Amino acid sequence: MKKEIYQVFWTYTAQQDLKKIIEYIATDSETQARRVYLAIKQKADNLQHMPLRGRMVPELKYYGISIYRELISFPWRIIYKTEQNKVWVLAVIDGRRNVEDILLDRFI
Repeated sequence: MKKEIYQVFWTYTAQQDLKKIIEYIATDSETQARRVYLAIKQKADNLQHMPLRGRMVPELKYYGISIYRELISFPWRIIYKTEQNKVWVLAVIDGRRNVEDILLDRFI
């Protein structure tokens, strides 16, 4: 049985989220910024084999929105959705912030 491979794409918004995170961390430690970058990218890349492994985003599920999922690379939340054989990374958000307001502003 051949498993389907999904393509993982990053939206411009998600790319900007990641860029801002890495730039902020790099002001203190470029080594740590590289570690965070690689950890987040690896988590997202792993979705090509198991795209439904992430949980539904609880803050959105509360409003009946169940098409978005997330992976945690603590403290970062990688928000994505699947579509046919594609995974769209939509956002990378610091889970220590008020995530509900950020998500509602972006996705509703």
